[in-house]
Amino acid sequence: MRQFIQNIVLLFLLVYAISVYGGIRNTGGVIGVNGVTFKDSIDWADYYFNIHHFEKAIPIYTKNLEVEDEEEKIHVLKKLALSEAAIDHPEESISHIYDYFKMEFQPTFLLHEGFDNIRHSNEFERLSGKLLPNITIWSVFYFFVAIIGFYVMFLLLLNKKIDKEARTLIALFVFIHSLFILNICVNNTNYVFEFPHTYLMSTWSSFLYGPLLYLYFRRVSRYKNLKVRDLWHFIPTVILLFYLIPEVYAFTGTEKLNAMLDRLKDGINPGDSTKLILLVLLKAISLAVYAYFVHRTIRKGNEELSPKTRLWQKNIYGIHVSYVFVYIMYGSFIIVGKNSGFLFHAPIVLMSVMVLYIGYAANVQPDVFSGLYAYTNRLFPKYVKSGLTESLSQDLKKCLQDLFDDQKLYRRNDLNLDMVAEKLDTTRHNASQLINEHFEMSFHEFVNSYRIKEAKELLEKESKSNIIDIAYEVGYNNKVSFNKAFKKDTNLTPSQYLVSVKNK
Repeated sequence: MRQFIQNIVLLFLLVYAISVYGGIRNTGGVIGVNGVTFKDSIDWADYYFNIHHFEKAIPIYTKNLEVEDEEEKIHVLKKLALSEAAIDHPEESISHIYDYFKMEFQPTFLLHEGFDNIRHSNEFERLSGKLLPNITIWSVFYFFVAIIGFYVMFLLLLNKKIDKEARTLIALFVFIHSLFILNICVNNTNYVFEFPHTYLMSTWSSFLYGPLLYLYFRRVSRYKNLKVRDLWHFIPTVILLFYLIPEVYAFTGTEKLNAMLDRLKDGINPGDSTKLILLVLLKAISLAVYAYFVHRTIRKGNEELSPKTRLWQKNIYGIHVSYVFVYIMYGSFIIVGKNSGFLFHAPIVLMSVMVLYIGYAANVQPDVFSGLYAYTNRLFPKYVKSGLTESLSQDLKKCLQDLFDDQKLYRRNDLNLDMVAEKLDTTRHNASQLINEHFEMSFHEFVNSYRIKEAKELLEKESKSNIIDIAYEVGYNNKVSFNKAFKKDTNLTPSQYLVSVKNK
């Protein structure tokens, strides 16, 4: 009886379609009104689908895969995926799901009850595990740290009390950490598919961690200015960008999404680079080499810094070395084809610790970022910014000598009277008066006296040194100013002085 009723319904639909819809949509008919065969139409396939005759619906839907209308093709792909799932064909169903997502990415489609038959298959669990949003404690923590990191970056950049070069380098260092952590968060929550332009968004900075930290430590430990020749540290990053721009960053959002879906379909983690092993290996080498450079820089310049600053730098270096060690272990596992959950999270946790520790220092003790301390007069705090008393004048004199003799503030090429006054926590007028009364010279003469004294020591000690390098090291911006100040002090040019030293 049931079969009879179905035949009657089919006959009615056929007669109705021929008489009323002579031009009904079709893609594969042989005969019929106006060349249309209704039994090959999507409507006919939908009928079979609705009465759960999936084996009959599938071949008709397959014939209609080449339709030109995008909406119809999306409809066909969805029905094919559901039909294959209904007859326990997970691989075929998932293949159609991938094709559908390339046209319309709606991951909630995976929640359709029609997939219940294959929901617990390995293929479907892997697909839904990678595409459906997945919020975990790790992802919440990483997102929180990334937001703090971006805040810390702006905090450092806006703090004019920190040396300009130092704050720029450490702010960039925090930025690339935060960007990487945010990238991991987006990947782990599967939102990389919702926002495809986040795909590999931090990969370009893979070779910047070491150079930025090294140049920062060199600046604050030895007060060396950045020079044009320091740009060679960024050559690996430029090369990586030349590779990534045409291969990834120049793609549209749809192209990036399709690339990630293809990688997922092939069993590859969509959030990884196509050259993951090579990238991990080169990054591990870069981190190890620059960790050595940083260690050497700290060892040479540490004696000039205060205990508080040395402790802060030691902690930063300790966190970085721990990260390098763990990352090398992680890289080793990646190279041999293993990916441990612990080793995946360990480097990111250490990067988070780095961001949080720098954030703590930026809020609590920002003076350590420059390698110098701002002096606060603990004996006469109320009178520091008022007129100079005799006792206060002597107190400030000792602090000034500490800044120049021990901390070598004169090496800063951007040094001015306002900066010295700020370090002494007094007024510009008091700082000028202090130098005039106790040293009987102007501020510029006072600074030059220290710079030329050290320059002479360096020329005598390192007779083969480049004169311009010595000029930069003691705080001058150019050779002309250095020569002028040197000749005024010694009646000789630096070159003549160097010859006299060699002839002794």
